[in-house]
Amino acid sequence: MKTGPSKLKRLLSTAIHHSRVWRAAAAFALLAGLVSTAWAQPKETLIWLLRDLPPTMILEGPKKGQGIIDQMLPQLIAGMPQYQHTLMRVNRARALQMLHEESLTCDPSLLKTKEREQWISFSVPAFRAVSNGLVARQEDRSVLEPFLIEGEVDLAALLKSGRNKVGVVAERSYGEVVDTLLRQAPEGALTPHYGNDALGSLLHMQRLGRLQVVLGYWPEIRYQASQKLITDDQLEFYPVKGTGKYLSGHIGCSNTPQGRQAISEINQLLRNLSREHLDSLYADWLDPARRTDYLKETRAFFEQQAQQ
Repeated sequence: MKTGPSKLKRLLSTAIHHSRVWRAAAAFALLAGLVSTAWAQPKETLIWLLRDLPPTMILEGPKKGQGIIDQMLPQLIAGMPQYQHTLMRVNRARALQMLHEESLTCDPSLLKTKEREQWISFSVPAFRAVSNGLVARQEDRSVLEPFLIEGEVDLAALLKSGRNKVGVVAERSYGEVVDTLLRQAPEGALTPHYGNDALGSLLHMQRLGRLQVVLGYWPEIRYQASQKLITDDQLEFYPVKGTGKYLSGHIGCSNTPQGRQAISEINQLLRNLSREHLDSLYADWLDPARRTDYLKETRAFFEQQAQQ
């Protein structure tokens, strides 16, 4: 039986139609499989390095979780759902070691220095903090008097004198000015302390009379001293000459392509955070006289940052 031209045309048309349907179905199945595979892939892990650093991070005690980073970090994590976030508690030395490694690692509370910029990718300023100073017990105030200039300590002269060792947290940055002076300190001028409670241990040594001078941030010293049953009126705090009143804290990530990408995303989130609440968290740790000045200066600083 012969097939007429019209019938043959219909058969060819039907075959072509079915072929197109199957090709479309196959393409859709392939696309669906790719999408499914993409969604099934595990998220990249971002490790956050934490340590007890009041008033930025408070991991122990009655005010646990009330630090400025304690409140900021959950907002950053919520804004970065593309990562699997892991929190890890480490001391300062271990944190710096991990930031040297290839893993995607971020520290939410770092000072930015030229040395660190060689191997850490830094965010825009995340918060402002009161600069460092030296603290001594009231009965030991006389050891600092020869080095006071208008109420500030000439740290370079103190270290060169060799009269008293200065307690410091090992591997911590105290800002460019102080870091330079510490690197130039004569051998034996410093008493470095490692560990998760390094500052608390230094203050304990000071209370026992084994150390007369400790370097640190006054809000952190006040908090740690209270944990050691040392009251404010037992201590005297002196700013370090040439450091300025405040400095910026940054978030730092491994200086890898993944770390730099994370910093780019973190910067976008930081620029949209509500500053008023976060700044007040830090200000609550200051004495009333400094609190007002801090809030005024910090507001002006971040307003200027927003215009850049």
